[in-house]
Amino acid sequence: MNSTRRRITKAVVPVAGLGTRFLPATKATPKEMLPVVDKPAIQYVVEEAVTAGMSDILMVTGRNKRPLEDHFDRNYELEETLARKGDQDKLARVCAPTELATAVHYVRQGDPKGLGHAVLCAAPHVGSEPFAVLLGDDLIDPRDPLLTRMAEVQARYGGSVVALMEVDPGQIHLYGCAAVRPAGDGDTVRVTDLVEKPAPGEAPSNYAVIGRYVLDPEIFEVLRRTEPGRGGEIQLTDALRALAVRADAGPVHGVVFSGRRYDTGDRLGFLQATVRLACEREDLGPEFRSWLGEFVSRDVLVPVG
Repeated sequence: MNSTRRRITKAVVPVAGLGTRFLPATKATPKEMLPVVDKPAIQYVVEEAVTAGMSDILMVTGRNKRPLEDHFDRNYELEETLARKGDQDKLARVCAPTELATAVHYVRQGDPKGLGHAVLCAAPHVGSEPFAVLLGDDLIDPRDPLLTRMAEVQARYGGSVVALMEVDPGQIHLYGCAAVRPAGDGDTVRVTDLVEKPAPGEAPSNYAVIGRYVLDPEIFEVLRRTEPGRGGEIQLTDALRALAVRADAGPVHGVVFSGRRYDTGDRLGFLQATVRLACEREDLGPEFRSWLGEFVSRDVLVPVG
């Protein structure tokens, strides 16, 4: 068994997806750059990783993702313009993405062969260290430190850790699904099996895998041997299942999350995240909540489009 226990400093963020659910907005703009209130979704994700102590970020990108690199780079002309105007508030917001992480790196996935393949693209950068994977579609509220907790569980047990959330049984077919047994901690379970998007009636539980992982580097060797699965893609869930059922591999644990999560890869989820985060902002919330209350109390809502 090769269970690695080290402080985790590296985070991998797969961002090569096409964002087809948001067309035509994502025809020329990466979906990760769509603003949730006034910050692109990807910035929330990187902020979460840095808060958890992971300041070495690798983004696995694809074609038309250059705006992601630009967002985390310096914009000297804009910075100088704001400085000359004395607009320190906007200047701080412009500089914040650049100053977030110790280093932000990029590698192209090339062929879109699935999440497992995207993670495998990170192997040369990660090396032999445990690392985190954060999916850009999932936003975790900063008041709910899920990733920090997952790193704690990995430090205690070794192996790999997945984030789990209980969902309605009628929705489990949309997710990877985990079979589990108790592990001794209140929010932690031992994963004994995993199924990617199970058919109705075949799910082993209603524990859905959501977009946060802390992985032992042995996952890379498993991914190299993993055949394409559902959708003809190399599934990270399949590789984790191979680890979960092997007696000689590091264990796979799950942290059961009951906090605030927003699925910004879905149009409805994206709107819900924007409304909720805007309502809770000190600068926008009072006026926005007042308007929203008046709007939803109207008797007649006329559909648009």
